Amino acid sequence: MGAVPKRKVSRHRRGNRRQHLALTPPVMATCPRCGQKMRAHYVCKNCGTYKGRQVLKLAPTEE
Repeated sequence: MGAVPKRKVSRHRRGNRRQHLALTPPVMATCPRCGQKMRAHYVCKNCGTYKGRQVLKLAPTEE
């Protein structure tokens, strides 16, 4: 026979166990070069820069 709980786990105890499982939204920052919203500590997807350096070579987009 497998492991079976001795007693029912209350809502309070179950909630206390799951406290740390909540998802948090990613930290957003503004790109200093193009002003777009981007994730902090990530390469800007719009202009391809990170910490003032050009990291990605993006194809020019026609506006």
